[in-house]
Amino acid sequence: FSTSTYCKMWADAQKDLDVLLQKEREEFLQPETNLGKVSKMLAASYIQYLEVFRKLAAAYDHLVHRQKRAAIRPVLDSVMGRILEIKREMVKVDNSECQYLDDVLLELNRPLEDIEIPIPKYFIEENLEVLQQREKTLDEILLNAGLQEQKPVEAMALPEAIKLIQVAERARQGRSRAVFMRRIYLEEKRTTKQEEQTGPSPDDAATRIQKVWRGHAQRKKTEKMREEEMIFLGIILPPDLEGTGSFWKRAGTVKALQGDVQERQDEVSFKEKLRETEGAHIKETLQDQISQCFTECRHITGRFPDYPPEKAGGSKAIFSEKTPEQVIEELIAKQEAEKADQKGKNEKEEKEKPKEKKPQKAGKKVRLPADEGWKMGPSNFLSILEEGSSQFKVFWQNRDNESDFLQDHDPELIKEGEREEVEEEIRVQVCELMEEKLRNLKLHVDGEKAGTQKKGGKAEKVRAAGRENLGSVSILCPGTVVSMMPLACRTIDSLYQELAEGGLLIKAQAVNLSDYIGNYDCLRSSLRRTGAQPLPSAPDVRQLVALYGILPLGSQMVHENAPLVKSMLLAGPAGVGKKMLVHAICTETGANLFNLTPSNIAGKYPGKEGLLMMLHMVLKVGKELQPSVVWIGDTEKMFSKAAPKGEDEMNSKRLGKMLPQFLKALKPKDRVLLVGTTARPFEANMGPFCKVYQKIILISRPDYTSRFGKYFQPSWWLLLLFKIPLWKHFILQNGGAFSSLENLSCLAQLSDGFTQGHILDVVQTVLSELRLLQMPRKPLKTVEFATSLARHIPVYKEEQETFEAWYAKTPLGRAWSTALAEREAEDGKAKKGKK
Repeated sequence: FSTSTYCKMWADAQKDLDVLLQKEREEFLQPETNLGKVSKMLAASYIQYLEVFRKLAAAYDHLVHRQKRAAIRPVLDSVMGRILEIKREMVKVDNSECQYLDDVLLELNRPLEDIEIPIPKYFIEENLEVLQQREKTLDEILLNAGLQEQKPVEAMALPEAIKLIQVAERARQGRSRAVFMRRIYLEEKRTTKQEEQTGPSPDDAATRIQKVWRGHAQRKKTEKMREEEMIFLGIILPPDLEGTGSFWKRAGTVKALQGDVQERQDEVSFKEKLRETEGAHIKETLQDQISQCFTECRHITGRFPDYPPEKAGGSKAIFSEKTPEQVIEELIAKQEAEKADQKGKNEKEEKEKPKEKKPQKAGKKVRLPADEGWKMGPSNFLSILEEGSSQFKVFWQNRDNESDFLQDHDPELIKEGEREEVEEEIRVQVCELMEEKLRNLKLHVDGEKAGTQKKGGKAEKVRAAGRENLGSVSILCPGTVVSMMPLACRTIDSLYQELAEGGLLIKAQAVNLSDYIGNYDCLRSSLRRTGAQPLPSAPDVRQLVALYGILPLGSQMVHENAPLVKSMLLAGPAGVGKKMLVHAICTETGANLFNLTPSNIAGKYPGKEGLLMMLHMVLKVGKELQPSVVWIGDTEKMFSKAAPKGEDEMNSKRLGKMLPQFLKALKPKDRVLLVGTTARPFEANMGPFCKVYQKIILISRPDYTSRFGKYFQPSWWLLLLFKIPLWKHFILQNGGAFSSLENLSCLAQLSDGFTQGHILDVVQTVLSELRLLQMPRKPLKTVEFATSLARHIPVYKEEQETFEAWYAKTPLGRAWSTALAEREAEDGKAKKGKK
C-alpha cells in the first residue's frame, strides 16, 4: 500500500475512535441494572476498539514520517490499555474469561477474525539491535559453557548444489572469454599503431576535429530539444524539481527510503538551533518574571519571599497564572503542611496507614447496590485518547499526504516539542542564578542571613539512598541483608552470565502466537445455555495470552497504567501447547526467559539462602533487562498437598512460599511476568496456588473443528472462517501431502481425545525421510497414522472432567457457580409469581 493509504487508515481509526469516545460518555457513565445489557455494551465496545487497534497498528508499522509515528504511538498504546480495561469489566460482569461474542459480531456484521488480537511489530523492531546483541551474547555464553552445540553446517539440497556449480562454471567461462577478447584487442591496437606511424595529413586532422565537434554540438542541441519537449508534455519534471523526481524513480525501495529519511531527520538538530536563536530571549524573560514576582511580593508583605523548593516545582510555581498574594499563600500553606507531616509522620505510620483499595478480583461477583447499577470504572487512558484525537484534528487531519512523498519532517512541530525541553534546561540554570540573587537581596536589603541546613539535607539524602539500595537487595527477606550484600555489588553482566551458565536463563524458541493452531468451538453457545462453565477454545487461549502476557510486556505505558497482571497459570493435559505459549510470549515481545522449573533448579541453589540468592539474581536481571518472563513448569510441585520426601522437594516448597514476596517486589514499571504451567493442577493446595497465580487459563484438548475444520450450521455459515486444521497443518509442515479429505475426516474422528502434541509426534514419526522419498509412488494412507496414534494414551473423558471440576473450585469458577445459582433462584421465583 502507498503512504496515503496508511494515512487514510489512520484518519479512519481516529474517526471511529471519536465515535467510541462519544458512545462511552453517553452509555458507560449512566448506571445500568441489567447485566445482560451491560455485557452486550462491553462486548460491542471491545470489538470496535479491536478494529481501531488493528488500523492504528498497521498505520504505525508502515508509516515513515517520524512525527506522524510519534502522534500515533500514545493513541495506539492507550487503545491497547483501554481494551484491557474493558476486558477486566467483561470478566467481572460475566464471571468468566471467555465471552460469547458471536451474536454481537453478527449484529456488527463482522467475521470471527475481528476478535483476534493483533501484535504490533514495534515490540521487536524498535529494540531489534539490542535483542540481536543480547541473543549473540547468550549464544557465546552457552557455547563456552558447553550447554549449546555449535550449529552444524546444513547439507545443501541437490538443486542448490547444481545452481552453485552452474554459477561457478559460467563465471569461469566469462573470465576465459575476457582474457581471449583482451588478447585480440591488444593485437588490433598494435596493428593500428604500426599503420599510424607515418601520421595523418593536416587536412585529414582538421576534418576529424570538425567531425567530432559538430557531432558533439548536435547531440547537445538534440538533448536540449528532447528535454524541453518532455517537460512540455509533462513526462519529466523541470530542473528545479529534479531531486523529487529521482525519488519517484526509486519508489519501489521503501525500506531504503525509510532509512534515508530517518537518517536525514536525525542530522537536523533543532534543539541546538533553538538554543542559539531563542535561548538568550528565554533566559532574559524568565529572569524578568522571577524578579518582578520578588518585587511585588516585597511590596505587599514587606519582605522578600522564600524561593520555592524544587519539590514544589521551583520557579514553575512563579510562572503559574496567579497573583503574588496567591503564590505567597500557597508557599506558606505548603511549608506548614510539610512541618505538620514531619511531626505526625510516626503516628501516621503506626495508626493511620493508608489502606490501599484493592481492585476487585476477577472471581468475585459484581454486586450492584439497590438504587444504583453497574457503572464503568475510572480509566487511565481516556484522557490520552481525547488529547490524541484533538491533536490529530489540529495538526494532521487537513494535511495533504499525497504530495508529501518524501515524508519529510515539519520544522514547526519539531520546534514546539523541543522548545519545552530547551525552556526546562534554561529554567534550571535560571533557578540557580535567581536563588543566589534572592539570597543576596535578603542579606543586603532585609538583613536576613541564610539559615543553617535543615535536617534531612545532603547527609540524610545519602543515608536514604543507602537504605533504598539495601531495600532493593533485601526486598524478599529483610533479615538477609548481610548475605545479600555481595549480590548488590555485582554487575548485571556477571549475574546474567551466571544465570545462563547455570541453565536458569535459557534461549526462547522462535515460535509466534499465530502458530498455535485451532478453531472456535461451535457448540459453546449451546453449552452456555445449559449453565456449563465456558472453557476457552484455541482462539480464546491466543486472545488471553496476548491480552495478559504480550501486550503489557511489549509496551511500557500499557504495563504501567493498564490493570496489572503479574502472574498467569496455564493449566491443561500434557501436549496441549503450554510450553509453546510461554516461548511465543518471549518471541513476540523479545523477553528474556528464566526457567525456574523444579527439575531445572534441583541441586543448583540448595537451602533457603541459596533460593533467596537465586530469586534476587532473577529479579535484578529481569528488571534491568526487561521485558522478562519467569517460567515455572510443573508448578503444582511447589504447592503439593503431600509432604516433601527429599531435599529437592523441600526446596520446591520453599520456593513456592517465596513467590508471593517475589510478586510483591514487582512494581507497575517492572515488565516482568511470572508464568506457571501444570498438567496436574488438582494435586496442589488451592489456596496458595490461586494466591500466587492471578490469571488461570485452562487449556482443553482440541475438538473436532480444530482437528479437521469442517463444520456447518445454518446460523453460523456467515461467521465461520476456519484456519487450516491440525492434521493438515502438521502434515504439510513436515513435507507430506493429503489428497483426500475423507482420509483427514477419518483421522479427525480417530484422534478424538488426543492433544496437539500427540498429533505432531505421530506425523513426525510417520513422515520419515524414507517415507517422504516414497510419497510420489506411494501416497499416504490413514492406517499409517492410525497405527502410530494407537501407541499414545489419549486424554480420557474422566481426566477432562477432573480438570473441569478443579477449575470450578478456582475463584472465577466459584463466582460462576454462585451467579448461576442466583439466576436459577430468580427464575424459580419468577415462575412461582406467574403461577
